[in-house]
Amino acid sequence: MIDIYENYIKQSYRNRTTILSANGKLALAIPVKKLANHTPMIDVKIENDFKWQHQHWRSIKSAYGSSPYFLYYQDYFEPLYTKEYTHLVEWNVDMLTVCLKLMKVEKQLILTKNYQTSLSADLDFRNQMNPKIKSDFVGLPYLQVFTEKFPFESNLGILDVLFNHGPRWKEFI
Repeated sequence: MIDIYENYIKQSYRNRTTILSANGKLALAIPVKKLANHTPMIDVKIENDFKWQHQHWRSIKSAYGSSPYFLYYQDYFEPLYTKEYTHLVEWNVDMLTVCLKLMKVEKQLILTKNYQTSLSADLDFRNQMNPKIKSDFVGLPYLQVFTEKFPFESNLGILDVLFNHGPRWKEFI
């Protein structure tokens, strides 16, 4: 279940990810329109005056173009960077749907109809990850595109392991 009525939290993974580029870790953030405090996720609008999709896709192609699975997966991801989205939730649901499909994870996405005030601790992941707080999770190291240039970078976005190892992603997470 995805709580699309939770409050948007600035500088969270709700609108950003990290990839490994030729220059090291690169944060990609989807710009959002100015928000009032306690704005529900369903109401968060993307700022499309800035050509973020073009810039993100160019960065992803540059970073992963030589990876083993980029050519295989690019046609699934490219539409996310060409279709115009108005709301962040739409983009997030489409990205999650593509990732689950490629990972062969058969889960039905259930979007809430209102704010979920009480979820059991084992189901409430709304505040579990934050880019400002170093994660304790460390997946198994795997071969990355720029291995000759950088030591293994953990805790990157799912694109990194998918483009580098495709269907073997489970071995590293």
